[in-house]
Amino acid sequence: MLEHYHRALVSMSADDLADLYAPDATHEFPFPFPGMPNCYKGREQVRAGFRAAWQHSPATPAGLRDVTVHPTADATVLIAEQTVTGTVATTGEPFAFPGILVLHVEDGRITHVRDYMDALTITRTLRRDPGPGPASAQAERSGMNR
Repeated sequence: MLEHYHRALVSMSADDLADLYAPDATHEFPFPFPGMPNCYKGREQVRAGFRAAWQHSPATPAGLRDVTVHPTADATVLIAEQTVTGTVATTGEPFAFPGILVLHVEDGRITHVRDYMDALTITRTLRRDPGPGPASAQAERSGMNR
């Protein structure tokens, strides 16, 4: 399943990705970057959400590295650490976006995903400043930014 997921990710094929999901699947982003939803509910929302995100993203994935699959006690759960690599089309600069996927698979279909992306690295790399958030406000109050 992970190989098919990665293939769809690298080819930026929202159709191929969504076809891996059960009709009522959920894809969560526990740490979304600014302007991004924290969840897609249902295969068609996964399809539409990834299609829109990939059409508007200057990031062009080329592959994955550092893929580590962790064993779990539950055969329906797959946990993978990975780094998506590629190029930012607008700058020509390479990128490496680390993340963790927790996939729940039943009857050959993804039923639930928790997609832990490094939103800060993605935002900085794509030149979108997330602005001050709670962590930076706390750092400012404590004098850590001085």
